[in-house]
Amino acid sequence: MKNSIKNKLTAGVFTMALFIISGSIIVACSDSDTQEPLENNPEAPGVVHNVSVENQPGKARITYALPEEQDLLYVKAEYTLATGKSMEVKASYYENSVLVEGFADTLEHEVKLYAVNRSEVASEPVAVTVKPQEAPLWDVYKSLHVGAAFGGVYVNAENPYRSDVAILIMQKNEHDEWEINPNSIYSSTDSISHTLRGLDTLKQDFAFTVRDRWLNYSDTLYTSISPLYEAAIPQSGYNGMNLPGDAPRHPSTSMSGMWDGNIIDWPSIYMTQAAHPGEHVITFDIGQLAKLSRIVIWDYPEYYNGRTYYYLHCMYRFEIWGSDDPPADGSFDNWHLLGTYQETKPSGLPYGEQNDEDYRAANAGFSWEFDINVPKVRYLRIRCLENWGGSTNLAIGELQVFGDPR
Repeated sequence: MKNSIKNKLTAGVFTMALFIISGSIIVACSDSDTQEPLENNPEAPGVVHNVSVENQPGKARITYALPEEQDLLYVKAEYTLATGKSMEVKASYYENSVLVEGFADTLEHEVKLYAVNRSEVASEPVAVTVKPQEAPLWDVYKSLHVGAAFGGVYVNAENPYRSDVAILIMQKNEHDEWEINPNSIYSSTDSISHTLRGLDTLKQDFAFTVRDRWLNYSDTLYTSISPLYEAAIPQSGYNGMNLPGDAPRHPSTSMSGMWDGNIIDWPSIYMTQAAHPGEHVITFDIGQLAKLSRIVIWDYPEYYNGRTYYYLHCMYRFEIWGSDDPPADGSFDNWHLLGTYQETKPSGLPYGEQNDEDYRAANAGFSWEFDINVPKVRYLRIRCLENWGGSTNLAIGELQVFGDPR
């Protein structure tokens, strides 16, 4: 009997304990839902002091000394851009500076600094004047160079600060209104080179402007351009060749893998044997004599951290040669140098690393322009001087040649 009573008492105490704990959890959840500060100090902290300003291109770094309050949480900067957009930037109490950016002019701007405690109570503002240097978007705009390309227009510009910019390409629609081309340029690389293709050879009006990520705009460049004629040389006429001195192929691949419509999958590519000494050369016939404009090459991405371009056998430095009648001895007599090229990773990241822009650029294929002064040719040779891995063998997923066969 005593044991039975004891067991009932124990069970009752256990049940009560569960009830209390559950109630505590419910109360705690209920309290957290209010999202109030964990501390309650209604007294405003002191202000930041010993403020100094370092003006930079399109931005300014403001350095300061913090107030002595123990419950300081962060420093907040508030300012307004020329576009009318209100900006707020926070820096934790572990830091003694804050970066204010997004300015498109070199005028004076007022920034208000607030010290904020853990109760989210802000100090009185400290007004600071910044005068940013010329914004990076103007470097891009001033270096903007556009003109006629085969099948379209080219756009080149320098972006020395690697800012996130958009170069908007505009043409007039049927209502005579300027309309942004969806294939405009979005980049953060330091040297921008882009060609908008698929355009008629008729003279057309274009407008170009540069926009940054804060929606600041440069002036607008207006011009008229007549794109040059080009057509894709049909891959159905391509054939592999093997001249003396050409690099032997990897046994799992074939030269036809470069024009089978598959840009990425193994073994639907062409790879040369790594053991072959010296610079690796491959030769192929495009099936007809033509004034060539360019070649698009899709590198083969290795299986490394997913699929990685700019790696191992992807060509880094190379030459392309053309001929209308190649000598049978494999020499470069009667071959014309169409161009010498070096592949660039848009992000500038170290070897073996890539970001989305890097992947998209390579996966879309690199378009290499040919010397416009070279006569018509039918046969092409690619000579790999160095691949991304530091040797000279090459791996190509696909290629397409363009020009004027008329």
